[in-house]
Amino acid sequence: MEAVLGQVEQLPALLAVSRSALVRDWDSLTLDRALEWARYFQHLYDRFRARPQLREVLGRRLRRSQPCPLLGFPALGRCPQLLGLALLENRALPPAACRRLVRSLLQPPGAGPASDPRGLELLARRKAAARLLALPRHAPGPEPQLQAEARLLLSRLRQEAGEAAGQLRWLCGAQEGQEAREAAGQLRWLCGALELLPQPRAFGVVAAALALLKQGRGAEQAGDGHGDGDRDGSSSPDGYQESAAGEECTAGLLLSWLLGNQDRFSAFCLCIPSSHLAFLAGQYSQLCRSYLDLLTGWGRHLHYDPLQGQWVKSCLDKAELSWEELREHFICLCQGSTPLKEQTQAALELLRTQDGDFRVRGLSVWTDLLMEVGYSCVDTKTTGKLTKSSTSG
Repeated sequence: MEAVLGQVEQLPALLAVSRSALVRDWDSLTLDRALEWARYFQHLYDRFRARPQLREVLGRRLRRSQPCPLLGFPALGRCPQLLGLALLENRALPPAACRRLVRSLLQPPGAGPASDPRGLELLARRKAAARLLALPRHAPGPEPQLQAEARLLLSRLRQEAGEAAGQLRWLCGAQEGQEAREAAGQLRWLCGALELLPQPRAFGVVAAALALLKQGRGAEQAGDGHGDGDRDGSSSPDGYQESAAGEECTAGLLLSWLLGNQDRFSAFCLCIPSSHLAFLAGQYSQLCRSYLDLLTGWGRHLHYDPLQGQWVKSCLDKAELSWEELREHFICLCQGSTPLKEQTQAALELLRTQDGDFRVRGLSVWTDLLMEVGYSCVDTKTTGKLTKSSTSG
């Protein structure tokens, strides 16, 4: 066993050499030996994966042989793919060795002529997709990689929540506890998945996923419910209702994660563009209420400086937004749908009344915001009319 452990320690070195310039001296024989070592490590994985104690011993020895714990026991099972990918990306590999590598990956030793190289095909597809998603983006809108990550997240959440959502109509009181436990488990999975991403990236994925849910529902309604119905094999009213319930459950999980922590929601609103926040607020009433409450709290930490003639932060560690940024958020809200605009203006009017119902600038931040919002809406309407007039002329 000690000899096996000593061999396992060589895996990080093998992968490091495969990425280095040393492979320029490799011939076909050297390449074959490297591939044999990779297949040997895969054999060790198949042999010991059902034996937890030995798995732990091999994993510890593998982690001990590298400065950072990047590789663990599962890496043994993926060793041929890891080595093949490293060599394919290494331009120092001589052409003859590269051709032999490709033939070896397409036709592994012992495989028949009709063998299906799905492992290599999947590897190539994933690599190609990653390269395409990483290309520079010139068109407006969310970047393709963010959209792809959001769609993957939604797909998994639908798998987790879809069946329970379809049973909402007949769940009895005795089953409500089970439903709550399932929802809690789904939320724990979501928290774990999003914690794997950097926080700004996680916020972008959640915002894109919430937008995709509403865009998909709008397309389905425009098509009289046949969009998802055809995909699910059912276009009946019951199928439509179950699909809608599933989407609501999925959105509810995302909102629970987002709104369940005030600091997290504050960071989300600071990270996402105000125009996108306004769109989401117009689609999700629960998010809209929390968003307005958050903006209200930030606005209360502004005070008017008569020397500068403008609103400034009164407490730098609490006021997250400047006057200009706060105004931009409210303007975007008032440029949204009619209900969203009315709700925003009603909230500002109530705040102005509570603040003394002042009608002149510099006395209440809510008065000044109402004036700014009103001017912005007038300017937008005027610009639209001028555009239509010039087009018709």
